[in-house]
Amino acid sequence: MRPFEAIPKIGTGVAHSQHGIIAEPGLKVLNMSERHTEASPLSGVVLADCSVCRHRSLLASGQCVPGDICVTAQSGRQIDRFLKRNSQYAQDYLADGFWERRAIAARYAPLALMRQMPRDADEVVRRVVASRLPLEELGDYLHDTDREVRMTVADRIAPEQLHVLLDDADYLVRLQVAKRLPHGQLRRMAGDEDREVRKEVARRLPPFALGLLGQDADAEVRRIAAARMLEDDAAKLLADSDWLVRLEAAQRAPLEAIAGMVDDAEPDVRAVVRQRLNEFLLGE
Repeated sequence: MRPFEAIPKIGTGVAHSQHGIIAEPGLKVLNMSERHTEASPLSGVVLADCSVCRHRSLLASGQCVPGDICVTAQSGRQIDRFLKRNSQYAQDYLADGFWERRAIAARYAPLALMRQMPRDADEVVRRVVASRLPLEELGDYLHDTDREVRMTVADRIAPEQLHVLLDDADYLVRLQVAKRLPHGQLRRMAGDEDREVRKEVARRLPPFALGLLGQDADAEVRRIAAARMLEDDAAKLLADSDWLVRLEAAQRAPLEAIAGMVDDAEPDVRAVVRQRLNEFLLGE
């Protein structure tokens, strides 16, 4: 799986370039492997052959610039800059042989053409398509083989449709679901096998439902739940084996329940208990 950056690194795919020399009149002749002297030492500037480019008429108007704004260079950064300025050409590259050129073209091409595109073999292109299609047309991408495509779908579809992804094999997809699932369905994820998913559930469940996580195997999940749960549920965690859970519970449990914790083994817990009791006594 390849990451797709909005502005990819300069120099991507130089070895695959078909053209090595710029021969446009008035331009310095450089091999693509050469670097501009002002270029960063960490990245080379990729130069394509303007003499054979069908867009060379754009040079005079500055709509393309060798080494900076170029759709034929094997550089995602240059391709993106070109199609951002000249989006009318994006549709011409939806079937291009270079995956990154197709992916960037998919960002700028008319939506009507996107709908007609066959399912691309490259996951990065499919991610772009999934980010642009209308919500009602994302059904075919719900079970895509690439998790980031499914994450894109999970981030966009209507919350009431998220139940389809509740049992997704990848925890990052389920985590995205947990961030958006309606509260009425969220308790179904309280037993998820991944703690990051359960932590998100603990952050979002209504306080009255957080008792479900009081016995969670992970202390961090219990701590998050203890900080938000109802007083009586928090009281059940005052004897928790993890002191951070006890600390959160001691701040929410009823006063009569924490009175016996003034001698807790953890100084921070004792301090919170005594502070709450003193505030109560002084208040009276």
